[in-house]
Formats: sequence, structure tokens, C-alpha cells
Amino acid sequence: MPDLDPNDPIDAIAIAWTRERPDTPVDSIPIVTRIAHAAKLFGDDRARLLRQSGADSAILDLLSTLRRAGPPYRLSTRELADAALVTAGAITQRVDRAVQQGLVIRQPRVDRSRQVDIELTESGHRTVEHLVDEVLGREAELLHNLTAAEREQLESLLRRLLGELHDVLGSDRRPPHVGG
Repeated sequence: MPDLDPNDPIDAIAIAWTRERPDTPVDSIPIVTRIAHAAKLFGDDRARLLRQSGADSAILDLLSTLRRAGPPYRLSTRELADAALVTAGAITQRVDRAVQQGLVIRQPRVDRSRQVDIELTESGHRTVEHLVDEVLGREAELLHNLTAAEREQLESLLRRLLGELHDVLGSDRRPPHVGG
């Protein structure tokens, strides 16, 4: 483990555990704690941006999933639930809110089955375009102090770490969607 800086609050945690319990492995603390803290800061900032636009992450996820589907920006509720990694009930709640806000409409299936498709309205399309520009622009701004090479290295390391975590933990969940 690299030298720890006692003036760094996260390193200080590892130093304290090493002092108090010398046999306790602390190598993960500087990494996992920093990842968790960065995730919280990114999440809080995204939530603030979305609140300012009258949205939240659930609505952004719904609208982004529909937008990324391409024209006619329509998916079944099952496709939405699968893409968002949430239950059908959660999708129904999101869709209900988005319908009330005029962002999506329910469309009966052309095959006359009982299924319904969810489609972006013009307002929903404008909203998702604005939200994605705001969120991704802000996140790019927050990463601007890293060089292109550093961003590539960080992305590669995080991809590897996430892949290994999914393997070790047996998780089939994938990370949240970009822009949603």
C-alpha cells in the first residue's frame, strides 16, 4: 500500500485502524471509501441539477431509456423494466408520473394484445434532451481536471473492478444507464 497521508481524512481512517488493530487488512479503505465518497458527490450533484429542472433520477432514467431506443421512442413496459433493472411495479409508478407530467403516453399495441407501449411525447423529448445535456455537461465539467489519459485509465480500472465485483458477488445487475 502506498504511503498514507495522516492529514488526509480517508487515509487517517486506515492509519487509525492499523494502529488499533495491526492485523486488520486496511488496503481497501483508501479505495472503497474514495469511490463511495465520489459516488455520493456525483449523485448529490446530479439530484440537485434534476431538482432544479423539476425532475428526478427515476424520470430521467425512464425518458433516457425511451430516447436511446430511437424512433419512434417507444418501448413496452417489460422492455423498460428490463432496461432500468427495476420491477414492473416501479416502472408503472414512473410511467404514471411521466404521463401526468405530459412526458409520455401509453399506446395500445398494434397487435391488439393487452400490452401497452410507452412513448415519448414531444414535451418528453424536449425534456430529456435538456436533462441529458445538463447532466452530462455537468459531469464532464466535474471531470475536466483529469487528462484524457487519466480518464481512460480510470475508466479502464473501474470497468475491470466492476466486472470482477459482478463475478465475485454473483450479481447480474449492471450499472445505471448513462444519462439516466
